[in-house]
Amino acid sequence: MSRTIRTPRTPLRRPRRAQQLIAVAAGGLLVLSACSDDSDDSSADTDTAASDSTDTAASGDALATAAVANADGDELGTATITDIDGETSELSVEFSGLEPGMYGMHLHAVGTCEPDSVAPDDDSDDPETGDFLSAGGHLGSDDHDHPDHGGDLPALLVIENGEGTLSVTTDRISEDDLLDDDGSAIIIHEDADNYGNIPERYAEDGPDEDTLSTGDAGGRQACGVFE
Repeated sequence: MSRTIRTPRTPLRRPRRAQQLIAVAAGGLLVLSACSDDSDDSSADTDTAASDSTDTAASGDALATAAVANADGDELGTATITDIDGETSELSVEFSGLEPGMYGMHLHAVGTCEPDSVAPDDDSDDPETGDFLSAGGHLGSDDHDHPDHGGDLPALLVIENGEGTLSVTTDRISEDDLLDDDGSAIIIHEDADNYGNIPERYAEDGPDEDTLSTGDAGGRQACGVFE
């Protein structure tokens, strides 16, 4: 009887080219995985940094806050001054109910907001009266001309819906300035502030005393005492 001899099958082998492609693909997956991990770590670091920054800003100590109203007593909003690092502070304002436009806005040296009042330093026989003159001049006006007073600020832009917001960092004021014996106030004026900029083509002698004092920002339409 004859027997059939079966030859053991040789295991199939992938061609060398296929093995190389598989190796390359595997390496690519490892690289992508590593990049993904790095990206996740970077994103997490960025999120953490942003969160820390927000927490730091939010944790600042409020030095003073003012409720701002017009001469009729209508409340328009608030102004808050927050300490940042002991040397600089942030002023944030939020107003509504104003006419659209650009208005001068300053910190004033006396914390008294009285309609139809007299300036505290006006001792003349016939003193001028006007809304919120009781708040005196700009904070820090004894040492500098406008716009370098401690209380000088960027203009307030009120948009069409009557709202105006502003946030500015300053190193010109301190808690002692704001809350000294006679206090301080924030004033929204009726006109824009020219910041003492009077070109020679308009005035050969430059800005006059009124311009260097107030920036020609006009009357006072709103006031708030810092507390």
